[in-house]
Amino acid sequence: MKVLVTGGCGFLGSHVCEFYTQKGADVISFDNMTKHELSRTGFATEEAREFNRKYLMGLGVKLVKADIRNFEELIDNSHGCDYIIHTAAQPAMTISWEDPMLDVTTNVMGTFNVLETARKLKIPVASCATVHVYGNEINSTLKEGEKRYLRDPEGISEKERTLEGLLTPLHASKAAGDIYVKTYIDTYQVEAASFRLTGIYGTRQFGGEDHGWVANFSIRSVLNWPITIFGKGKQVRDIIFATDVCKAFDAFYLKRRPGVYNIGGGVSTSISLLECIDIIEEINGVRPEVHFAQDRHGDLRYFICNIEKATRELGWQPSIMPKEGIKELIQWININRNVFVKE
Repeated sequence: MKVLVTGGCGFLGSHVCEFYTQKGADVISFDNMTKHELSRTGFATEEAREFNRKYLMGLGVKLVKADIRNFEELIDNSHGCDYIIHTAAQPAMTISWEDPMLDVTTNVMGTFNVLETARKLKIPVASCATVHVYGNEINSTLKEGEKRYLRDPEGISEKERTLEGLLTPLHASKAAGDIYVKTYIDTYQVEAASFRLTGIYGTRQFGGEDHGWVANFSIRSVLNWPITIFGKGKQVRDIIFATDVCKAFDAFYLKRRPGVYNIGGGVSTSISLLECIDIIEEINGVRPEVHFAQDRHGDLRYFICNIEKATRELGWQPSIMPKEGIKELIQWININRNVFVKE
């Protein structure tokens, strides 16, 4: 088996590359090695950007430095592949306000190029969307509990209306990619899936305030840096460990049931920001210093996936619970402190 992973040197992409390498596949990481997010984290940017690339090199992954916005490079490297997994993206809402051109070219044209490659070469493809495609009107349906926002029903299915509420360029670009996947399924019968992902976390994640909050909180707690929470800290996600997402990609490849899927941990892994701080305190033995700031434009206060469709159609469900996953993440951070601290 031969697999091409866009964004292969990123957080989720590196886990996908590792997953398929361990299964004996030939794996290509297709990544432009951008530093847009990392340069804003305060971490040792160069070391952090190279960390996953060096890790994959050690696994024997073929590393291609190229951009999904370049169709010719993408299709040239996809010949002979059995599966494309599209994790490359501009994922941060804050960056989408500041640089909408980067956002639209990466998330819309990049995804279009991946789908065209899949169509022309007749390759199955799984693409990463996000629960942000639903917009944030969900905020108006919430009640406020002691440490989290509450909703009835708790789980949100693929039948929920999309692009509701106050929108940002990220909502538009990720929803456009999601729609293009559905279009290529309906019009060209491409074997494709759009995974609407929520709260992914795990080792090799260099999370900052823009994106990757579980990792950001964990990193800052280890380094004794203060944590900033935007809003009340009662925001909820059903967080999902990266290896569980890899298993979902593999389940789609094996089942080949095209469509849109909510991929998250479900009710059992749902956690608020404040509850995450509690878990980190329990693991580290010290409570992190927390500062509160105003809500950010476009933020979604609550999302818990109803994952019944993915379980029914793909035979998939997550297995790693928050305390277990966060403990593993913190252990990795402790071992690799030098990647985060600038000299």
